[in-house]
Parts: sequence; C-alpha cells; structure tokens
Amino acid sequence: MPRSTHSNHRSFVLDAQDEEDGDLSSSLFTSPPSPLAGRRLHSARTSELDLRSRLPSRLHIDEHSSLIAFQDGIARNYTSEPNTSMPKFARHNSGVGSLRQPKNHSRSSSLGVRLASAVSSSWRRNDGGLSESKASIFTDERVWYDQFTSTDWVHDSIADNFRVRDLRSRKDWRGKIYSWLDGAQGWILVAIIGCLIACVAYFVNVTESSVFDIKEGYCKDGWYFSKLKCCFREEKCPSWRSWGDALESTGLEKRWIDFGAYVFFVLLFSLSSCALTLTTKTVIPSSFSLSTLDENLGADHQKDLGQTEADKRKSGLGPLAKGQIPPTMIYYPAAGSGVAEVKVILSGFVVHGYLGVKTLVVKTLALILSISSGLSLGKEGPYVHIATCIGNIACRMFSKYNHNDGKRREVLSASAASGVAVAFGAPIGGVLFSLEEVSYYFPPKTLFRTFFCCIAAALSLKFLNPYGTGKIVIFEVRYLIDWRVFEMVAFILLGILGGGLGAIFIKASRIWARTFRRIPAIKKMPILEVALVALVTGLVSYWNRYTKLAVTELLFELASPCIQDEASGLCPTDPAEIGGIIRYLSVAFIIKSLLTTITFGIKVPAGIYVPSMVVGGLLGRIVGHTVQYLVLAYPEGALFGSCPKDGGLESCVTPGVYALVAAGATMCGVTRLSVTLAVILFELTGSLDHVLPFSLSVLVAKWTADAIEPLSIYDLLTEMNSYPFLDNKIRPVFTTELGDITSRVRSERVIDISSSPLVAAQNLRRKLEYLHDAGEIDGGLPVIRDGVLVGLIPAPDLEFALDKLENEERSSCLMAANIAWQDAEEEEQGYDPTDFTPYVDPAPVALDIHSPMDLVYQCFVKLGLRYICVLRDGAYAGMVHKKTFVKYIRELGEAER
Repeated sequence: MPRSTHSNHRSFVLDAQDEEDGDLSSSLFTSPPSPLAGRRLHSARTSELDLRSRLPSRLHIDEHSSLIAFQDGIARNYTSEPNTSMPKFARHNSGVGSLRQPKNHSRSSSLGVRLASAVSSSWRRNDGGLSESKASIFTDERVWYDQFTSTDWVHDSIADNFRVRDLRSRKDWRGKIYSWLDGAQGWILVAIIGCLIACVAYFVNVTESSVFDIKEGYCKDGWYFSKLKCCFREEKCPSWRSWGDALESTGLEKRWIDFGAYVFFVLLFSLSSCALTLTTKTVIPSSFSLSTLDENLGADHQKDLGQTEADKRKSGLGPLAKGQIPPTMIYYPAAGSGVAEVKVILSGFVVHGYLGVKTLVVKTLALILSISSGLSLGKEGPYVHIATCIGNIACRMFSKYNHNDGKRREVLSASAASGVAVAFGAPIGGVLFSLEEVSYYFPPKTLFRTFFCCIAAALSLKFLNPYGTGKIVIFEVRYLIDWRVFEMVAFILLGILGGGLGAIFIKASRIWARTFRRIPAIKKMPILEVALVALVTGLVSYWNRYTKLAVTELLFELASPCIQDEASGLCPTDPAEIGGIIRYLSVAFIIKSLLTTITFGIKVPAGIYVPSMVVGGLLGRIVGHTVQYLVLAYPEGALFGSCPKDGGLESCVTPGVYALVAAGATMCGVTRLSVTLAVILFELTGSLDHVLPFSLSVLVAKWTADAIEPLSIYDLLTEMNSYPFLDNKIRPVFTTELGDITSRVRSERVIDISSSPLVAAQNLRRKLEYLHDAGEIDGGLPVIRDGVLVGLIPAPDLEFALDKLENEERSSCLMAANIAWQDAEEEEQGYDPTDFTPYVDPAPVALDIHSPMDLVYQCFVKLGLRYICVLRDGAYAGMVHKKTFVKYIRELGEAER
C-alpha cells in the first residue's frame, strides 16, 4: 500500500530494531494512508546500482529451498499449498502441508547438505572478493525454482550473461585471475564428478559381486569373498562351500537345500531392496496432471474434472471445484532406472529431492541388493540416475552452477553421460548417450566437457580396477574370425527379430502394468508385487543355468567365442550336440523374456539395458547355432562355399557374434538408441571388422520397432505419467494455428490497470491462488491497459512480492512503470515493497493469434519459454502455457496413432 510520511518513518524505525520488535507493526498502523501519499512515482527499473543493492545475501541452499528469499537474507518457508482447506487469504506463515517445500521433503539438516555447504563456504573463503564480482544484477532476488515448474531458460541465460559481463569488467590483474578461475570451475567440477561416479561404481560392482554369490554358498576363507575370488583359477575349489554341504546334517537332499537357500536369498535381497526404496516415498497432494515420478506404467491418470474434450483443448488447466480434494501423487525417487525422469529434468522440469542426497544413498544401497537378488534387471540404467544425483549435489560447490538452473543442466548432462561410461566401460558411448537420449540442450562447450567428464570417470575406474582384470568394460570379447558375406542375411534377420522383440516387450509391459499392477492389493502394497516377482524368479530360474547367472555374466558367456579344444555348455564338440544347445537356450529365452517383462516397473532400482541385451543375446545365440548347423550339415552349399572345410566348428560361423548383434538390436528396439549402441558394442569388442554388422542390425531394428510401436520404453513412461516434456527431436505436422489452443480471456487471469496503476494486494492474491489451483505455479499474469498488453508478472515473483508486504489487506500495489502523473522532482526515497514494477516483465514474448503452430513450436523448443502471450490486432487475446502446448502435442500424437 502507498506509504504516508508516518508509515515511512515507522518502517525506518522497524528496520533499525531487532526481529522481536516486529510486533509493533500492528499497533503503529492506524488507518490506511492515501494511495498517493508518499508514493515513489518514478519507475523502479532504474539503474544497475539500484538492482545491485537489492541483491540478497548468499543463503544456505539445498534441493528443497524455495524459489526466492527475502532481500534481507531471511529465508521464508513457502508452504502454501493449492486446494487446501485453509481460508482463502489466511497466510499465517502457511503452515499447512507444503507444495513448494513439503515437510516430508525437508533435508535441511542432512549430512549431505552440511557437507556441501562446508565445501561451498571453503571455496568462497578462498575466493576472496570474487563472490562480489559474480553477483548478477539480473538475479532479481531469485535463487531457486519451485517444485514442478519449468526452468526459465531465457532468464537464466540473461542472468549468466550479466554475471560474466560484471566479472570481465575488471581489467586489473586480479580481475583476470578471477575470470580465469571462473572459467576453470566447469572443468574442475566435471573432473570431480567423474572421479566420484567412478568411486560409487567401484563400490557397487565390488559389493554386488560378493553378495550375489551368497545365494549359492559362502567362502570359508571369508564370507565376503565372491566365488570367483575364492576359487581363482581352480577347477575344484575346497574353499567354497555350498549351503547343501553346510546343512547336510539336516538329512535333506543337497539339491533341495541349495534350492531352498536360493529362493530364500532371492526373496530376502529383493524385499530388503524394496524396503529401502519405499523409504523414499513422497506424497504430494496437488492439482498437477502427473501420475507418478517413477517407472510405474500402471499409475492412474488424473482426470480433468468438469471439462469436456473441447474445453480441455481451449482452456488448458483449471481450478478444482470448491471443497474438492486435490488428487494425490505418490512416487518413489529410488525406484526404477530413473532415465526417463532424468530426461524430463534435463529438459527443464524441476523436481526437488529427486536428485538429492537421500535418493543417492538409498538408491545405491538398494541397487546392490536388487542386483544381488538375481532378478532380471540391470544396474546400468540406475547408474545414470546415480551419476546425475552426484552431479546435482556437486553443483553446490560453485555458486554459478548452484544458483543458475540453466548452467546446472549442462553439468547434469555430463554427469548422466559418465554414468553410462562407467556402466559399460564406454566413454565415447556415454557422450553419445547424453547427446542422443537424455540431453535437451547440448551446445559444443557442453559436448567437450561431457567428454572430459567421461574420460575422468573411465580413468578413475581403471585405476580402481573393480573387475580385477585391469579393464573398465563389464565384459570384453575378442573375435579373431571375420564375418562372411552370406551372414549379412542373418544379421538383417536378427535386426528384424530384435527390433520386433523390443517393441513387443514395450506393449507387453504396458498390458501387464494396466492389468496386474492395478489390482487394489498390488497397488496399495508395492512390496507384495516385489515378493511375488521374486518368488517366481527364484522358483523358475534355479533349474536353468542361463537364467540363474547374473545378467552381465550371462551376456559375456553368450557373446564369447569358443576356444579350440575347450568344451563348455555353449561350445559343442560335435554337430549332433547343437540341437540340444538350441533347445536349452530356447527354454532360457522364454523364461528370461517373461521374467524381464514382469520385473520392469517394480519398486526396486532396476535397469532395462542389459536385461534386454540378455534376451536378445539368447535369441542371437539360437540363430547363430542354427546357422552353424546349416554350414556343417551342408558344407557344399552355394552360400557356404567360402567356408574352410576342416577348420573346426567356429572356423566359419561364430555364434557369439550373432548373440552380440541380436543383443544390440533388442536393446535398440526397447530404447531406440542407434549410434550410441553401435559405438558401445564396438567398445565392448574392440573389433573394427564387426562395426558394420552391429550398425546394420541396429538400423534395421530401429525401423522395425518404429513400425510396430512408435514409442520407446522411456517415451512411453513420459507419456503415460504425463510428464511435461516437449520432445525437440520429433516435429509434429500441424494443421492449426495459435488461436485454436488459446483460452479465452478471464478476469481472474489478467491484471487490468486501465482505471488505475494501483491494484489491491488482496485482488492480486486472489488471482495468484487461482493460478495455483490450476496447477500453474510457474504461470504468469498479463498486465493490460485498455486491452493492450503492457507487461507480465510471473506467478513466483508475484507471490514473493506479496509475501514481503507488511499489511496485505490494506496495501495497494503499483503495477505500471510509466505513469503520466509522475513527479520527476520528488525526492528519492527508499525501497518501497508495494512497488511491483521491478517484477513486471515489460516485454513478454507475444505472437499474433493467427500465427502458425510451427512457429509456436519453435518458440517453446528453441527459446525454452514458459508461456506465450497472444495478440489479436495488437490487443491482448490470451496466453498459452507450455504445459497446455505439451498437452496439445500429446493429443495430436494420439490422434495420429
């Protein structure tokens, strides 16, 4: 509200007193002063010096800090929640359930936060006066983003440009040193992240290999030794003792004791992993149209209440009815692989806590148990999520990444890539994975830093030597025999089969989730589903050697060539044995396919990369042995004329090559990765001769999978869980224009200053809560005068400005910067909290209502806008939010299918 002389004097007195003296405010206020008395009438957007003076002091920030903080550095708990039962305008410190900072999200006193704070403080102490030069005049007191909002890429880019300009304005030698240190921060940060990711990968690999073998027995030299380490290069190992030998005094047959112990440990490890994962349960009552934030294809969709299909298209999101309970979203950050969620987060969607310390610790420990259980899942996908968590936490060391969400996304892209680099031992494949799959914004500078981060992670992992082989790859195979021309037909066939198998897996996973996973008991108790899947896995997997092995070990055995004169389960010594091998592999293929389908999506950390490769490897090995049998049965055939006649069973055909080719094709059918997969397969084999078969099968697999199922498994998760993700790699075909999705102008969604530039604070609060009820806490309110758009105030900034008012009920707020009745000679006064012009964007992006939809798409994708204002003949005609446009794109895609 405009201040009188008395109110200004009272404000000065209160500012000089301690916090406890703030109770005087209510007693000193007698009557509302005149709206024009003492008003600072000139624009608040004055000089850079004025803006610099309003910058907040550096606050303690973590993944749950609010979007904005007070100018004086006092943090404010933004716990106002849309659609709560509290009175409409009662704030009372908003103690009812938090949307921005839920109580079950609070980790302010956690070890990770304190550690990151200490590291950050240490850097700032060593930095000297650098922190002052880094202060961005464009910060506008904003230090964080709200939960479930989208990153304002334009704002973050401009803020960083101001920061760099301010830093480079110092021309002395100290300024040059500061500028050099600022440029080196990114390299230092990604190097640290790479080393930390390698350390975590080493811990997971070493621990998992030891715990996995406990299902079969233990080492007498040390229970924590794996079977490989206990019986190193020994055919008969007296140090390894099975559970049947240990419990033979019970009188039961040894194989039944071993079977019972195997099932028991599968259940124990699976349930323990699930119990750990469930500790990250997050319940958020909100009106956002999200189903969940984990890989639960069976999550219920939240319905748009009270709207017809036509209304949904035109009006977008709307508030809930009075007295209606908002839908509740439940998700488990540690569940699944997290790749789809990381992909959405890197596109600019803000999810506080999903990349936090608790998620990192719980997911790492639960991943060890889930892998050790023997379930049909992998650790490579969760590595991406774990690596991104490490990158997010490490960003707190440097303020330019901690306080700028756009810059932070560049580091997270590098972190995700290094996760794949340590998972497969393929640093180049990791870079391509980040570029092809998860990254939304990938400039050349980020590409180079991502490569550096992957190299740092790979070198650190090689130094740690988790596999005891001196190698960084999960398995290494070398093929000494080149492929023949006639095998090209088999490779193309494997591409078709692998792509089709991957697409069928996606459809089967969706059907399984929509039927079994929506049973009330399963939906209410996720641990029950884990118990059932673990029980089935233990009962079925024990009797077949290739379903009992760990997925990485099985894939290695499937892809390995046979050494001459060495007999094994997959290396026949006589052509008559090939039929038995094919039958045995066929049983394993059926079992592994079914187990992988029902395991994907359960509430444990689980990846799909290697399990899909294992299923494809089994299929490829079957095809490889079939071709091998044909070559041996018909050596004089026209196709096989180039094969040597007396070189052994693998002198012409190597079934291991077929296994790896089909493994890549199946993984491509599931994930739709192409170049990344071909490079990873090359890095696993180191064979330039087989790059062409790998690449050809991946291409054919992608074409086949796209024809059967247009969506990859992660695209399906994004769509079914209603993530606000706008895919920049797929451009829809539009036949409409901007006006077709523009909602009609409502008085609740605009600020009209036609009659006066002063607007009652209560009126602004009512409009803000209308946006919150509609789920648009990252929306905005256009400021119009006589029907013309003159500005826009973002909803988070408006809430911050309203919360700073001393008496909201009696305050009026200035919303226009250029006023005809401005008194230019008025004496300069202090900062007025009722002057909202610093928060108003005087030049919001606006398009004509007849603009083609292709232009709208390019604006949202290339500029990263949150909303676009719509004009008709120069007059304001509405506003389109990014979430509304994403919803329109999704409906358009569904209509085309």
